[in-house]
Amino acid sequence: MSLLVTRGLTRRYAGLVAVDGVDLTVPDGGVHAVIGPNGAGKTTLFNMISGLVPPSAGRIEFAGSDITSLSADRRARLGVARTFQNIRIFGAMTLLENVLTGLHPLLTASLLGTVLRLPRFRREERNAVARARAALALVGLQAREGERAGGLSYGDQRRLEIARAVAGAPRLLLLDEPAAGMNPAETVALAALIRRIVVSGATVLLVEHDMRFVMRLSDSVTVLNFGRRIFAGPPAAARADAGVIEAYLGAKVAARLALP
Repeated sequence: MSLLVTRGLTRRYAGLVAVDGVDLTVPDGGVHAVIGPNGAGKTTLFNMISGLVPPSAGRIEFAGSDITSLSADRRARLGVARTFQNIRIFGAMTLLENVLTGLHPLLTASLLGTVLRLPRFRREERNAVARARAALALVGLQAREGERAGGLSYGDQRRLEIARAVAGAPRLLLLDEPAAGMNPAETVALAALIRRIVVSGATVLLVEHDMRFVMRLSDSVTVLNFGRRIFAGPPAAARADAGVIEAYLGAKVAARLALP
């Protein structure tokens, strides 16, 4: 069963076509990677899937429903969550408070109920705190929930951002270059964390430049180049595909590698 499907997804900026008619199918469960050279359109594709940028053309289906015109917060309520290439945390807030901000779109208490702290609000608040603590435990930061987020190392800030994204128990988690800037030990720990997230029930769609990380972790790969899909299939097949090699290394290198 496919959890996410895009059909002919396109995004134009004046005379530039950043994403050009991309068809993407993400099965329910596992890790799917979107890779490609710089400027291939990967983050733009993520922005359209998460609802931050509207497509110029095409369709997005999630769990069998058309979500093309839905806002980002409505997609979040349906179970689509994401992280960003540039870490976005609130440095002056505690780790727990940072994760709680990610649960805000899922709260339903009215403004009056919140101000007066009515029973419904108090129940939602207790539930949100419990979910936030569970998310911190998943990423290994539960013992530091009261610390200020600005004092975390780079790798721990990445884990905090992931905790905020998974706190709402999304069905689809989009990770935009999660291993960027990490050292080898942090990258190994991140791969283990992503596997735990998948075991917990989420499907992971990631953009990443670290090919060793992608090839070891992903169940399937989609490759973009100049906004177009040039490959979709298993990681091992992507590594041997002539079009993928040319996109990354150039036509001359690809031709030499193809020689017997």
